[in-house]
Amino acid sequence: MTHPRPDFYEQGIDLFNEGRFFECHEAWEEIWKRSDGEVKLFYQGLIQAAVAILHAQRGNLEGARSLYDKASAKLDKIPHEHMGLAVGELRVELRQFIEIVCCGEGSALPAPPRLRRIPKSAA
Repeated sequence: MTHPRPDFYEQGIDLFNEGRFFECHEAWEEIWKRSDGEVKLFYQGLIQAAVAILHAQRGNLEGARSLYDKASAKLDKIPHEHMGLAVGELRVELRQFIEIVCCGEGSALPAPPRLRRIPKSAA
């Protein structure tokens, strides 16, 4: 019996939403390496968003801001809904998260952003 290849994209989304940002970065990196063009930039933006959150959680605010800036440069070019994800919502939530973290003056971290899947239409 053959086992299907893991769907690293879906696995990465699940890991991201579980707050396992290092692991989702690893899953997406597998498909990022084999991608090109705009798809490669999309995956890279997702990876950089995850790593920005990870840096924030570890107290590396300079790294969080730097990776956020890199992720935004890529994700800002992506449509509001892309590859089954509400990318526009991610952009807003990620920006708010980074702003709170970088200006929070030691207060507790807010809940990290989540990726919302767009239900497939019955069209």
